[in-house]
Amino acid sequence: MPIKRRDFVKMLPLGAILPGQALSSLFTENHPLPSDDLQPTRKQKDIEQLYKEAIVIDGLIIGRGWNKDSMKALDESGYTGFNASVDSGNLAKGLKNLEEWQKRIQENANRLLLATSANDYVRAKKENKTAIMLGFQNATMVEDSIENLDKLYKAGTRWIQLTYNERNLLGDGCTERTNAGLSDFGIEVVERMNELGIIVDVSHCGKQTTIDGIKFSKYGASINHSMCEALYKNHPRAKTDDQIRAMADKGGVIGIICLGYMIGPNLGTETTLETYVDHIAHAVKVGGIDHVGLGADFAIQGLEASGATRDNWYVPRLTRFKDTYNVQWPPWIPELDTTHRYRHVARALNKSGFSSGDIEKILGQNWLRYYRETLKS
Repeated sequence: MPIKRRDFVKMLPLGAILPGQALSSLFTENHPLPSDDLQPTRKQKDIEQLYKEAIVIDGLIIGRGWNKDSMKALDESGYTGFNASVDSGNLAKGLKNLEEWQKRIQENANRLLLATSANDYVRAKKENKTAIMLGFQNATMVEDSIENLDKLYKAGTRWIQLTYNERNLLGDGCTERTNAGLSDFGIEVVERMNELGIIVDVSHCGKQTTIDGIKFSKYGASINHSMCEALYKNHPRAKTDDQIRAMADKGGVIGIICLGYMIGPNLGTETTLETYVDHIAHAVKVGGIDHVGLGADFAIQGLEASGATRDNWYVPRLTRFKDTYNVQWPPWIPELDTTHRYRHVARALNKSGFSSGDIEKILGQNWLRYYRETLKS
């Protein structure tokens, strides 16, 4: 029987931890550790140092409304890099929004850099900057022309989610009544994305579109912000074990989404930070430790800090999304709705028995490996 990729990579040695800085610089007087960690154990201190030294990559941050508060939050986060979700619309709008992000990065060149390759994340870590990879959560800006992909690539696009919730020219989204999968045009788009070096993402795609995206992509597809259907079946965005296995077998990575209402019911009681770790652990069990990462799916500073309220966030989603989306208010898990979200995750993973090497992989090394395999420049 041939060895599958996720089994083979388990045989490989873990990479060395990147050299870091003093632990004393991790938290400031204005941003101390949470009260329950004011006297950390030796093991917790090791995790704080690990986080400081690790490459930390977020599979999806919503880039809309970026401002000074976003920059401050980014400085506090310890992120090495993230995928920025750029508004799509049509080609003209997509290109305009890419241009705005390029300008933002250039104007903050002392703190930000554009990520077009895996090496940009290594460089960002060394230079104490944040690498930003630009992409879209819907392929509508491709319109009906394969040639538009070349224009988007030249403008900085390095990842595209094939569909959002609804059907587009490429295929069916996760809330469509039908489950048609990729269209012929969708397959052509995937093939051209592979040729250019644009990551194929299937996070919001319908079940068959997800399988098709994985199948027809030469390189492993990403699921940069999703969760495990085996643990929470009441949301159309969840991915099945079969989908996670198929993704992992071709080298892909799933980023476990931080939006609490998508990973379980009754936030604060049944659904907590431990539930989030359960989704990570299940994805690792199914796909392998080398194929699981993190993906927030909201603003860098968190939903509450970015101004989300019941009226401006929850109520509109009751009409924008189908009932199957099961939106809750508030939608967040407190430990994840903060700039320190992945420090909390690192501690929780450590408490759950994950090794230091495995925690590093989940924090960002898996995304870094994946980018080395999929990006051309």
